[in-house]
Amino acid sequence: MGAYILRRVLLMVPTLIGIMLINFTLTQFVPGGPVEQIIARLQGQGDAFQNIAGGGDTGAQAGAQADVGGKYLGARGLPPDFIASLNKQFGFDKPPAQRFVEMMWNYLHFDFGQSYFQSKSVVKLVEERLPVSVSLGLWSTLIAYLISIPLGIRKAVKDGSRFDTWTSGAIIVGYAIPGFLFAILLLVLFAGGSYWQIFPLRGLTSDNWAQLSVPGKVLDYLWHITLPVLASTIAGFATLTLLTKNSFLDEIKKHYVMTARAKGLTERRVLYGHVFRNAMLIVIAGFPTVFVNMFFGGSIIIETIFSLDGLGRLGFQAAVDRDYPVIFGTLFVFSLIGLVMGLISDLMYVWVDPRIDFETRET
Repeated sequence: MGAYILRRVLLMVPTLIGIMLINFTLTQFVPGGPVEQIIARLQGQGDAFQNIAGGGDTGAQAGAQADVGGKYLGARGLPPDFIASLNKQFGFDKPPAQRFVEMMWNYLHFDFGQSYFQSKSVVKLVEERLPVSVSLGLWSTLIAYLISIPLGIRKAVKDGSRFDTWTSGAIIVGYAIPGFLFAILLLVLFAGGSYWQIFPLRGLTSDNWAQLSVPGKVLDYLWHITLPVLASTIAGFATLTLLTKNSFLDEIKKHYVMTARAKGLTERRVLYGHVFRNAMLIVIAGFPTVFVNMFFGGSIIIETIFSLDGLGRLGFQAAVDRDYPVIFGTLFVFSLIGLVMGLISDLMYVWVDPRIDFETRET
């Protein structure tokens, strides 16, 4: 197992470099870079995308801001020395290949640089926003697994019964409702929209959180996180429940289950002593995907609706502003987390079923 883990860790390096290289290359062809963003703001144009999209300017003005080479020239009224200093400040006076190598070298030392527009280091920005995303991701994943696995097993055992039919209907409805719509519904019902004022409308903690006692802080935190977690859990909960049910149904129909029952083993012993570890393999295989999706996917909408400053909103704002250090820094960290979660998934395979031996697999 040690050799397999070492091979996987070594494979992460070229994979991570490939992910970063593809995204870095794509950004070289995207208009409205950091320099153009600053120029547009200095000229009172809001942002560079208004001119690219034709919004806020007439066609003649938009055409006057591009030279024959297709480069952005919204800075016609600004001194060339100033434009050159901006390019040098952001490192755009260097060839792209050199910038990429320097960036990856810094990232290997976990030096993610300084945000272009927020006057803070990328690490500091991530540290400030991480508690929100961790809270949403971990709580949503934990609740989904704690509810979905027992429910999926129960549905498999009671397959075709009234319980299975009604719960399947509820699960399908829950899956069909978009997360953002469910979040708005929760706000309307329970956050002072039109009915009950039970939960707070925004934020992760109250304004007086620092003055609360330790139990008070815990209760205040849970009070604020309840609705966002429910909104982000609904889709993953439905998928995981059906996945668990189908996996157990496939195993229950196999010959070794009939053999175990013929030997006189109790249904509980058959279900949890034999079926469980085989059926749970596919559920565990999907754990990294469930975790990463709940940690990052859809978090932008949930964070926006509940006014939470998490990594989702940070990444979205960085993409709009072309804040490259934040974009690539968070991409590096997220990609690394995804690769590590894939390795953890394989290790959990072995933990659930020791018969699996990755050492014999060819990589």
